[in-house]
Amino acid sequence: MQPGDLIEDFTLPDQDGNPVSLSDFKGKTVVLFFYPKADTPGCTIEACEFRDNFPKFKKLQDQGVVILGISRDTPKAQKKFAEKFQLPYTLLADADQEIVKRFDLVKPKTMYGKLVTGVERTTYIIGPDQRLIHVFSKVKPEGHAEEVLALLKGR
Repeated sequence: MQPGDLIEDFTLPDQDGNPVSLSDFKGKTVVLFFYPKADTPGCTIEACEFRDNFPKFKKLQDQGVVILGISRDTPKAQKKFAEKFQLPYTLLADADQEIVKRFDLVKPKTMYGKLVTGVERTTYIIGPDQRLIHVFSKVKPEGHAEEVLALLKGR
């Protein structure tokens, strides 16, 4: 996917099991961050940095910015993760891997010296017209929320 590409609509359950579609946020900028697994060290760092910076994102929300986290977890696991870390934004559950595969994010990775298949941590900034603005690939969790904020403030 390249900046300018139209992002095809999708619908997934949120942490409460309610259907959420990308098109629900037409007219807003969407920060869609994919993470490998709820309540794991790197994912917790990333999610909590978005939480800790949420007031700054909220200021931008007057301009229409929405944060959505997405992983291959179930709605139940997402809810537990959101509650445990008091995450103030929506988490989407892609347990069937339909969307992570559509975004081509299931990749071979090395974990603790073993080759595994997992989700490549990636963030997409999607414009109000559902066109891709920017992709952050192979994200490092530490400092990523600030990186996203800097990009959004610069627009």
